[in-house]
Amino acid sequence: MNDENIEEDNPDNAENGEQDLNEALENSEEALDDGISATSDEELELARAAEASAKDDYVRLQAEMQNLRRRTEQDVEKAHKFGQEKFSTELIAVVDNLERSLEASNGNEDAVVKAIHEGVNLTLKGFIECLQRNHIDAVDPMGEPFDPLFHQAIGTQDSPESEPNTVVAVMQKGYTLHNRVLRPAMVMVSK
Repeated sequence: MNDENIEEDNPDNAENGEQDLNEALENSEEALDDGISATSDEELELARAAEASAKDDYVRLQAEMQNLRRRTEQDVEKAHKFGQEKFSTELIAVVDNLERSLEASNGNEDAVVKAIHEGVNLTLKGFIECLQRNHIDAVDPMGEPFDPLFHQAIGTQDSPESEPNTVVAVMQKGYTLHNRVLRPAMVMVSK
């Protein structure tokens, strides 16, 4: 037999081989445990990152829903406040016509015209009270400083008794609905 075969039959060599095998198994188990713990740490970190991302998304979604709820409430409030804007504008034209008819009949001594004047005056008062109950207010800026937000200047006029940029004549009253201009007052402004 040759020397190599003799070494394999030697019982010491068998024990050495078993030890080598056991050591290799232990090393591979340790490496596997290290790999599992490393993988577990990585998975844990990934899970924590996913949790943080989900929490952030949740908080953002809550904020977005709160903003949407607030905007919706504001839109509903504005719809209630200003939903009557078009109708109010049309009523203002009726008030203007009633005021013109009062001006035209003012000073007439005829009994029939006086009776009509009184009826138109009562109708106008009823309209004005109705407008005021619905937060529609007249803008009659005679003698006030010119405000381009509420007034529309149709011309300028020399006025020695008024300060510059003051309303000296109101051609047509303006109206506001909850302080929003429905129609600006048409005015003459002093130079």
